[in-house]
Amino acid sequence: MKESIFKAYDIRGIYPTEINELDVYKIAKAFCEFVQPSEVVIGADVRLSSPSLKKVAIKAVTDQGIKVIDVGEISTDMLYFSVAHYGYASGFSLTASHNPKEYNGMKCVREGSRPISADSGLFEIRDRAMQMEVDEAVLQGEINESLVEKKDILADYTAKVKSFADFSKFKAFKIVANPNFGVAGRALDSLLAGTNIAVEKLNYIPDGNFPKGRPDPLIPENREELSRLVVEKGADFGVAWDADADRCFFFTEKGEFIEGYFVTALLAQIFLQRQAGKKIIHDTRLTWAIEEIVKKNDGIDVPTKAGHSFIKERMRKENAVFGGEMSAHYYFRDYFFCDNGLIPLVMMMEFLSTQEKSLSEIMHEMFWAKYFVSGEINTQVANVQAVIENAKRIYSAGAVKIDETDGISIDHADWRFNFRGSNTEPVIRLNVEAHSQALMEEKRDELLQLTQA
Repeated sequence: MKESIFKAYDIRGIYPTEINELDVYKIAKAFCEFVQPSEVVIGADVRLSSPSLKKVAIKAVTDQGIKVIDVGEISTDMLYFSVAHYGYASGFSLTASHNPKEYNGMKCVREGSRPISADSGLFEIRDRAMQMEVDEAVLQGEINESLVEKKDILADYTAKVKSFADFSKFKAFKIVANPNFGVAGRALDSLLAGTNIAVEKLNYIPDGNFPKGRPDPLIPENREELSRLVVEKGADFGVAWDADADRCFFFTEKGEFIEGYFVTALLAQIFLQRQAGKKIIHDTRLTWAIEEIVKKNDGIDVPTKAGHSFIKERMRKENAVFGGEMSAHYYFRDYFFCDNGLIPLVMMMEFLSTQEKSLSEIMHEMFWAKYFVSGEINTQVANVQAVIENAKRIYSAGAVKIDETDGISIDHADWRFNFRGSNTEPVIRLNVEAHSQALMEEKRDELLQLTQA
């Protein structure tokens, strides 16, 4: 077993050279030793290696005399739902999220779907698993089926998602939906059954080969096909998901991609117009649009460190109604403080049903005419901290705000930036926003020069 498969938030590696059946057996056994649950929910994504890995995971848990709730092929947010909604003690899913097809891994939660990540036990599970001596013969034994309960959660899951919007208000939208050959399509079909929403389906049938490459809409070239189809079909908007469907991405009727930053601000507005005075959590990479929206709608914005475990922990602490990251993870107090990939869609449809203008017009008026962003730029550097300290030294003069919640964020009157290091590799991530495109590009290029020193 390779220690490197244990990441900050989950477990991921190339199958079978970095993670295989014996590894998963050990990890699942270590998970049980660490959590000591009364039962474990187990599901999997569509990857070709998932059925085999899931089978040995079930065996590892039942070999400890612990009951398994087998929820089948699921999205990651269905894992969160299964554990928290039914009150189970723990769970994990065999998934590698948006990684290429040769990867697999595990995402783990304890009771209430609280995440198990590097700062809450994942490395303890790693250490137990790596020290474990297990003979491969154990993989060949029979599973104690009396300890396995198969559970279909789809109807209950979609009912929960529906509770976030009034479907009776929906206009007869035409949308283009792209699950990227992952698991979102089955849930979407269930969610929209009986509605007047017309769905143009793209890359819809689950396929663990991911025939068009890495199933990640954050990669710009992965958006082109959906953008074209939205325009060709005259759709009202487009929506896409990564393979495990816990992130949600939107496109206007003109095929324009909407940054997760702006979707976070829009969803924050929707929540605050329903109930003013609530807290909104967001990361510090891009902030101005969110801060302005929250203030305008009498809310309280709470910046925090990027990463799902940090966001969820802070949301619980603050009892925040909503949280968002520019990576297109969106978190909901009434969804167990967890992220979900379908709730943003139903909230967007309810919002657009109240508007006379197109999504493109709304985005230009609310955001695109005022906030000019670089998008996240990743650069390999020898010393992340040295770059951050150099940027702080150069750009602190005249700053209106300096924040070190996550790397370094420095605000000036008409532009700001955030530099932060990766959790897993010698990479520095840059985000710049400004009140004009020209200023954003000028400062972006200046800051990128610091990464070349």
